[in-house]
Amino acid sequence: MRIVLAEDSTLLREGLARLLADEGHQVVAAVADADQLVTAVEQHRPDVVVTDVRMPPTNTDDGLRAALEIRRRWPDIAVLVLSQYVEKRYAAKLLADRSEGVGYVLKDRVAQVEDFLDALDRVAAGSTALDPEVVRQLISATSHTDPLNRLTPRERDVLHHMAQGHTNAAIAERLHVSQSAVEKHVNTIFDKLDLTHTTGYSRRILAILQYLGS
Repeated sequence: MRIVLAEDSTLLREGLARLLADEGHQVVAAVADADQLVTAVEQHRPDVVVTDVRMPPTNTDDGLRAALEIRRRWPDIAVLVLSQYVEKRYAAKLLADRSEGVGYVLKDRVAQVEDFLDALDRVAAGSTALDPEVVRQLISATSHTDPLNRLTPRERDVLHHMAQGHTNAAIAERLHVSQSAVEKHVNTIFDKLDLTHTTGYSRRILAILQYLGS
């Protein structure tokens, strides 16, 4: 796939570019700030953007704001955002508009190459990829809420994998159960979280998104 990469750390940027190239991807641009990122996307129209959250010019959330602009201007381009820490408000902003073709992954995940590449592939395919640590902290931080307390341990496991963007078939494989069992758990989760009458794939993300801003 064709990728635009944005990362202000020269070492990490070059390392990511080499990793992606070794995997057969084409890094059409590798830039160091958010303004250059938007310009590169406008010029190259890549399949996927991989960007850090905190970048110049202000070194705050410039990369995130650039990602949101890209999703608004070019909705067909997938976006994978890298972050040093779990920041729930950033994940919430990314998912607030639509959940397709977007990911939020901790930078530590890059060192786990297979996990990083899996997240990249899922985002490029139009799915959602949330870092497992993001999901763990979200669920842990909100375990006091009534809807979440309704879930059984197995339903929590299923929700954990749902929030990462895995399909029912992938969840079944990871949990070593049948796909039909996963489907039953998913439907029960929707019922317990009052999402039964919400249409579309967004129900899978709403199962966790309702806690992102808490």
